[in-house]
Amino acid sequence: MTLLASVAAFGQSPSARPEFEVASVKKSAPAQPDQFNIGVHIDGAMVRYSYLPMRSYIRMAYGVKDYQVLGPDWLGTENYDIAAKLPDGATRSQLPEMLQSLLAERFKLVLHRDTRELPVYALVVGKNGPKLKESAPDPDADAGPGAKGNVDVAVTVGRGGGAIDLGKGSFVTYGRDRMEAKKVTLTALADWLTRLLDRPAVDMTGIAGTYDFSLEYSLEELRNLLRSSTGGARELPASIPDSGTSIFASLEAVGLKLEQRKAPIEVVVVDRIERTPTEN
Repeated sequence: MTLLASVAAFGQSPSARPEFEVASVKKSAPAQPDQFNIGVHIDGAMVRYSYLPMRSYIRMAYGVKDYQVLGPDWLGTENYDIAAKLPDGATRSQLPEMLQSLLAERFKLVLHRDTRELPVYALVVGKNGPKLKESAPDPDADAGPGAKGNVDVAVTVGRGGGAIDLGKGSFVTYGRDRMEAKKVTLTALADWLTRLLDRPAVDMTGIAGTYDFSLEYSLEELRNLLRSSTGGARELPASIPDSGTSIFASLEAVGLKLEQRKAPIEVVVVDRIERTPTEN
């Protein structure tokens, strides 16, 4: 990997950042074999993060994608629960900085930003143009839960597949060989595709708006998805036959394609982190 640029390390002065009033941090209990919930739940001043791997906490704290967090392998497999209370007068826009403070205090996290030339899949328009289904207006969803007030973005994983509820009528569901998405931008689709692939997918279509998708994928791509979505908590038996279509072919059917490229990607590099949080 080629190093292009770097800046000073983060984590030296956590006291300069806003902090949660109180916070409980603990390792997540083992996942149940049939179903478990992953997500971020905000109700008034209370914030709860459930069964998220450390890589996801760093992602949320520093405004990057999972693939932009470079560090030890356990960042993607060790899951933690956090319950915290916002101080009086705090706003939700301060949550990332509060997470930064918490990670520095409880996990002794120190990291720095770099820009590196990384292999990616560019999501681009196919030669015959896009064949996308634009999402229909949904005033009820726009005004409903998630539009303002409580935040409840959750991932539910069960034997039959999983669902990612993004709020305001936007969601992704997936099963053994197919995903269904509603009101999803192409940038969000690329983020989701990254979970299926062996390298990041980056939206380079230049297409705005939200769309509904029905896409198929292969069994091996589903294995990648489960590993990334559950921190390795769920795996498929090796004996399951692969009857699905590759996501590459499925995207071509809607006028999109994935091209292998290299691109300068901003990353955060973990210099120091402790696996066990300090006591609450």
